Amino acid sequence: MKTYGVEITWLGHAAFRMRSAGKTFYFDPFLTPNPKCPDAEKQPAAADVILLSHGHMDHISDAVPLAKRTGAQVVAIVELGMYLAKQGVPQGQIVAMNKGGTIEQAGARISMVQALHTSSAEQDGVPLYLGEPAGYVVQFQEGLRVYFAGDTAVFGDMRLIGEIYRPRLACLPIGDFYTMGPLEAAYACRLLGIEAVIPMHFGTFPVLTGTPAELRRYLAEAGTPCEVLELQPGASLR
Repeated sequence: MKTYGVEITWLGHAAFRMRSAGKTFYFDPFLTPNPKCPDAEKQPAAADVILLSHGHMDHISDAVPLAKRTGAQVVAIVELGMYLAKQGVPQGQIVAMNKGGTIEQAGARISMVQALHTSSAEQDGVPLYLGEPAGYVVQFQEGLRVYFAGDTAVFGDMRLIGEIYRPRLACLPIGDFYTMGPLEAAYACRLLGIEAVIPMHFGTFPVLTGTPAELRRYLAEAGTPCEVLELQPGASLR
């Protein structure tokens, strides 16, 4: 799988850092409380863009301090963007958009797409609605197109994501219980028509039981030609 110079680093769970054309992109920065994130990656000093799929704390725990520390632009759905502003992220750093929209940030073309999940934070013991969950398709300057699914179940319109945006690589959850598991992720790979997949959102906590080995097995059984790129937390694909 060629990345055309884009560096993709998995930081455990659903957190990624991607570097393109001298710019740094963070996806769902669950860093300091993340038991799988390497210590050296917990307090990054540089970020240009932060993309958030939804409001659960295991996806946005470090979004506010990272944005404040680096001045990065934070891309999120409208309601989550409003919440982040109240948490202290400067309004000028927030790009509050919605599904179907496409923006350009730091030389990349970013499209917000569908996801099937929930999105909330806990406030005084009750859930606070933070808009709908989302995924992203990012076309980097080098030409690589990556689909970051966030937390989601498989859904039939993944085929549309594949047809419209033509990602070559996808970051898909496989843990099961809160998201799709390996069986559903294998179907997602087929619907998307991708060349390769990076499994995520597995193994962080005992309930997330899906494994890359199972994903490989289901892909093989279905005859789907998709390479499984199994990364260790802190490892990079170049």
